[in-house]
Amino acid sequence: MSRPPVILSIAGYDPSSGAGITADIKTAASQNCYAVTCITALTLQSTQGVFGTRPVEPDWVARTLRVLTDDLEIAAVRLGMLGSGEVAATVADFLAERKLPNIVLDPVIRSSSGAVLLDEPGQEVLLKRLLPLCHVITPNVNEAATLAGAEPVATDSPWEEVLPRLRAMAWRLRELGSRAVVITGGHLPQANDYLLYGEAASVMEEVFPGVHLESRSTHGTGCAFATALACQLAHGATLPEAVRAAKDYVRKAITASYPLGKGSGPINHEV
Repeated sequence: MSRPPVILSIAGYDPSSGAGITADIKTAASQNCYAVTCITALTLQSTQGVFGTRPVEPDWVARTLRVLTDDLEIAAVRLGMLGSGEVAATVADFLAERKLPNIVLDPVIRSSSGAVLLDEPGQEVLLKRLLPLCHVITPNVNEAATLAGAEPVATDSPWEEVLPRLRAMAWRLRELGSRAVVITGGHLPQANDYLLYGEAASVMEEVFPGVHLESRSTHGTGCAFATALACQLAHGATLPEAVRAAKDYVRKAITASYPLGKGSGPINHEV
């Protein structure tokens, strides 16, 4: 049996395993990758929401990252919840030093229940230092608007009005340092994803059509998408191929989900 690519997940810990580190491990396994992890923050949460967070000590994060990367060849990285400005700066220092391949930034700012998962100093580090270090950023529509300093997109807007807004936000994120931007549209009725990528002389865009799925098992879809995307890049897929495969994985995982908990349950990562 050939050795699977090793994926490094730098993210928070969700004890309900719908999102964060433990969900990334399941997603990586489903994509024929092996996940190693660095926990950035502990969360107190269930399917009913996030009730508290506690960042890990920055020095412990730095030591974990060094120990893992001294030992293993990392094929891709998934950045998720960072929790605090100190942890975000520690991660930025590490990435700038080690220059790992295929870094996918999932800019986790708030939970779907509204809890703040990255403080204001952390958001500043994300914008000024992490965007240029990462190969692709995967915000949802709301996160893209926050990072780009744009007005929120109304979820009931027709696609012909939404597309120019997504394009403008993606270009703004490129101006801020992003090399490639995937804005995921799961919050939109059309569920289309928008990709902007390429070098300065040949920037390209692509829309990935979707189907809106009515389900209460959608917790952790952003984590699953970003991790699946990182895994596909680790396997050698082009960015458009990786986006398409990750989108298809999340759709199947929602469709195959089963009810768990009293709130927004997890997707089925094992599809």
